[in-house]
Amino acid sequence: MIPLLRRNRDFLAYTIVLFFASLAVEILTVAIGWRIYDISGRAFDLGLVGLVQFIPSFVLVFVTGAVADVFSRRLIIFCCLVSEFVFTGAIFLVASGFPAFAQNQVWPILTLIAGLAIGRAFLSPAAQALAPNLVARHEISTAIACSTAAWQLSVIAGPAIGGVLYGIAPAFAYGSGLAMVAVSLIAVLCIKRREQPRPREQEITQALIGGFHYMLKEKVVLGASTLDLFAVLLGSVTVLLPIYARDILVVGPWGLGLLRAGMGLGALATALYLGWRPIRRRAGPIMFVTVVIFGVATVCLGLSRSLPLSVLALVIMGASDMVSVYIREVLIQLWTPDHLRGRVTALYGLGIIASNELGGFRAGLVAGLIGAVPATLLGGTCTVLVAALWSRWFPKLRRQDALSRGETTA
Repeated sequence: MIPLLRRNRDFLAYTIVLFFASLAVEILTVAIGWRIYDISGRAFDLGLVGLVQFIPSFVLVFVTGAVADVFSRRLIIFCCLVSEFVFTGAIFLVASGFPAFAQNQVWPILTLIAGLAIGRAFLSPAAQALAPNLVARHEISTAIACSTAAWQLSVIAGPAIGGVLYGIAPAFAYGSGLAMVAVSLIAVLCIKRREQPRPREQEITQALIGGFHYMLKEKVVLGASTLDLFAVLLGSVTVLLPIYARDILVVGPWGLGLLRAGMGLGALATALYLGWRPIRRRAGPIMFVTVVIFGVATVCLGLSRSLPLSVLALVIMGASDMVSVYIREVLIQLWTPDHLRGRVTALYGLGIIASNELGGFRAGLVAGLIGAVPATLLGGTCTVLVAALWSRWFPKLRRQDALSRGETTA
């Protein structure tokens, strides 16, 4: 992992972009979640944060993927980061009570989050599709472990920094988010390698839905993408962590930072291990087992009334999720032709956003109806059920041995 960063400056700059852009989002997420819960005190409003982030990606999924396959992916990332900088600054102003009519109102913040989400809807497929253009094919698995480790490091540091800074003063949290986006903007300009030319379909319809057709044809790619979608859509409880921090564990903003960092800590340690010892065999069975572990750890989180035990459950959730994410992303990158990679990763990214953001809306809605703890227990149970169903419905994925094509287990 380290040798790749040392000898490939373009990929190093790319990794810096991912790290600081993600760090900004994590800091902002903690600040926004705490601010909205302070304003309304309703779990449903926390769920709305996930919903407004999901809608732009859902509506624009075919457009964002096609754009990433036609235009310069580096330029797309730069434009999206400019948009992120602008909307982060606007959220800072509104959350601080400017203008006056927005004070103690949730809807202006949600509106700006939707604007921020539009930019990130274009950024995600472009960023994921760019990585294989910067490294040799045999380095893709290491590159994915490296970029994922950078992302998970931001998931650890961001919530902790965001919780501490927000506890000192909200302006510190928002200001730090703006600074992180600025660093990403500088780093993306340092990527010099030219992207390989990609063929352009003549038919507009084919250009928009080519990735969808490919995923339907390749059952391994379809199964890997939808497993994440439905497992975390039905099992995600991250959005409920402000409730656990404030009402159940009673640990305040700093405790929220620790809880949110727990999953990142487990994922980072696992990503570093995978960068050193990549998965070579039995990829399919390992992926399904780790999804089950994720569901069981979610149930443990719901039953816990201790901060250390809750953080431990989240660490296990992060570690198990990292393994399944790693396998899915390497499969998708290696099985997808470059001229379709933007569209396929856009659809895959929609599944990730749906599982995290729309899953957050589901968690907030269910928690508003039956309470945070029952919603968490139900979510973990549903994740285990999804793993069992997908193992039955996608036998080729379950039997996949190596991450490359064609090799299955007995």
